[in-house]
Amino acid sequence: MNNWKYKAYRSIWSGLDLLFPPQCGGCGGLGARWCKTCQSSVKILNGIVCEICGLPQEKPGVCGACLASRPRFHSLRAWAVFEEPVQSALHKLKYRRDLSMGDAIAAAMMPFVQSLDWEIDLVVPIPLGKQRMRERGYNQVAMIAKPLAMGLGLQYLPHALARRKETRSQVGLSREERHRNVHEAFQADSGVGGKVVLVMDDVSTTGSTLSSGADALYAAGARDVYALTVARALSHHDLRRV
Repeated sequence: MNNWKYKAYRSIWSGLDLLFPPQCGGCGGLGARWCKTCQSSVKILNGIVCEICGLPQEKPGVCGACLASRPRFHSLRAWAVFEEPVQSALHKLKYRRDLSMGDAIAAAMMPFVQSLDWEIDLVVPIPLGKQRMRERGYNQVAMIAKPLAMGLGLQYLPHALARRKETRSQVGLSREERHRNVHEAFQADSGVGGKVVLVMDDVSTTGSTLSSGADALYAAGARDVYALTVARALSHHDLRRV
């Protein structure tokens, strides 16, 4: 957290906040990009989870899905449950072009990521397809991954992963359909060779996209691959137990 580049990056956004008073990404209130009320209402996924995919469960260990078909990443963790106020904050970043939310989300996630105590060399975001990149103009995952990498003092390689093919949205697809949709969807740069990589996405459901990305990173010579998302969609789980 003493990284001067990260402090400089944050100061730029703070300066812009003075010129253009922000609205909270969660509740829309004026005066802060991520207000204290929304910060306190985030449901952080720090309970008992599957050792591999990070899904909440009642007992420690590996879940049945991972025992049946192990994902390619070493471990996947998500900072929070994909519900309000995190859902609105990600929507604001992704669809309303509020790029400042990337910095705000990364700062909020930092203590959680540090608590994982993973020995990581570099951070790589899941890339958008060419068509979506043209439509949006930026990768919302990169807007979170970059300041997170700076704050953790890690190397950031935004182009280490690339899409080999355009894929349809994963929304509404079954686990099997998600896996087929992103199968061999990525290729990785040789710059990851011998490195322990943290691959990042904004939201995970089954982890299929991150597993496919990890597969490409291993093929390019990565020593190990961990996966991280801002949020985890738990629509088929009892959130009261999280």
